[in-house]
Amino acid sequence: MAGFPAEGVAFVTGGSGGIGAAVARKLAGEGVDVVVTFNRNADAAQKTVAAVEAAGQKADAIQLDLRDEAAVAAAIAGVAARHGGIHTLVTAHGPFIHMRHISRIEPRLFRETIEADSFGAYNVYHAALPHLRKARGAIVAMATPAIRRYAVKDVLSVAPKAVIEAVVRGIAAEEGRFGVRANCVGVGLLTDGMYQALVDDGAFDERFLELSKQNAALRDFGNSEDIADAAVFLASSRARMITGQTLMVDGGYAL
Repeated sequence: MAGFPAEGVAFVTGGSGGIGAAVARKLAGEGVDVVVTFNRNADAAQKTVAAVEAAGQKADAIQLDLRDEAAVAAAIAGVAARHGGIHTLVTAHGPFIHMRHISRIEPRLFRETIEADSFGAYNVYHAALPHLRKARGAIVAMATPAIRRYAVKDVLSVAPKAVIEAVVRGIAAEEGRFGVRANCVGVGLLTDGMYQALVDDGAFDERFLELSKQNAALRDFGNSEDIADAAVFLASSRARMITGQTLMVDGGYAL
């Protein structure tokens, strides 16, 4: 159990997605039991559970609408009771991102995206904090480098993640006295996860991808495993003196 407490579990939202699944597998490789959440894709979540169990760790998947404050609180309380606490919280959920100019985004869509992403994350943080205090645990949230270097048509990613980053920094400032750390990972353009859906939607074409690659210092894209490596490092005791930070895993896009 190097790097993580011996008791309790990691709670990962978005465990049916590419990043959430990669984080869960990486945590299992560190000897951590994992509970993941999913919204609709039960099959993908069960594959994540199977991967964690194949690594020799306990795992479970919970269907959860993170917008439902009461349901989130009940789920987290139940997980903590069944597993002896929660020592790590990773928020890797998020709705499909419609890439449009702000002038073409209806207020309804903006509100729904904020509710699913930012309010969902806040509900989880609020419910989990008492358990993280007991474990002197850690939060790792997925954010975006576009918070630092804005990308046209990306406000439905940038705005919710900017809210999440602000909340995470607040948690770092306020909860450090209880031993709780909180950090973000800035998720650059990846070749897996939501990538294919954005290609199919027409948001990503060859010109966009080539320009994006040229805008990154390393002239390359990452993948979910790169994000998981950073997230698990920040969650572990190896990062015990790091809190309130956003680690950009973006190939140097946000320089």
